Amino acid sequence: MLEMTFGSKKISTERSAFVMGIVNATPDSFFEGSRGGAERAMQLIEEGADILDIGGESTRPGHTPVSIEEEIKRILPVIREVRRTSNIPVSIDTTKLDVFKAAFDEGADIWNDVTSLYGSGSMNADGTAGIVEGDEIGVASAKFVAQSGVSVILMHTGAASFKEASEFLEKRAEFCISNGILHEKIIVDPGIGFGKNLEQNIDLIKNCGKLCGGKFPVLMALSRKRCIGEMTGRDTQDRVTGTVSADIISVMNGAKLLRVHDVKEAVDSLNIMKFLR
Repeated sequence: MLEMTFGSKKISTERSAFVMGIVNATPDSFFEGSRGGAERAMQLIEEGADILDIGGESTRPGHTPVSIEEEIKRILPVIREVRRTSNIPVSIDTTKLDVFKAAFDEGADIWNDVTSLYGSGSMNADGTAGIVEGDEIGVASAKFVAQSGVSVILMHTGAASFKEASEFLEKRAEFCISNGILHEKIIVDPGIGFGKNLEQNIDLIKNCGKLCGGKFPVLMALSRKRCIGEMTGRDTQDRVTGTVSADIISVMNGAKLLRVHDVKEAVDSLNIMKFLR
């Protein structure tokens, strides 16, 4: 049995990984099927999601940045509706401390930050993080995570070898721990597709469980991404089978969380893995 604690919520599964369903409360996320609000969130819960990841600003290449106020306006109604009927762990996909604070007040448990708490406030148009070394906002973000007791997902962005991505994530984890975040509250994500070429993505998928020497649970976010298209020759709408295959290989290689658009398919594949592995 796999057990993890997200914020103050301990959950378990007989499957080899937890499934995190994507809810994009945005008009421009790269996969149209992930866009929606409370209705999509409740659908993903019914399909078997273990965790919801709610975002109010797209991080796709060429995205349009939105204000703090707009991002909050998009996500809070979704969180509130979910919390009326479900205690499922809720992750918030944001780069902004003020956005996460507002979400935390409504019951969020996890901060999924593609900038790894650098506190830059937004992504660059090419999908890489506009991080700034020594940013005081990053320290404030880490302090808030520590004091609130939530979990945090640290992601690597930009082109990198496995070694470079792993070293970056380990340094960010050390930064978090030095600012009071508990080791068990940290999850790492290699950032598949965020500025990386196909060779780099493949290497990270094959070796995902070795990130940071296996010290932290690994989240893999492969769902319908360009690298899946490059390996299959399929466009975004036809990448479910490729995604499921890559996800299962990631789990076999050590991943403990899968961030997906297609929850039902992910759950089914992990159930098959449970019986046949």
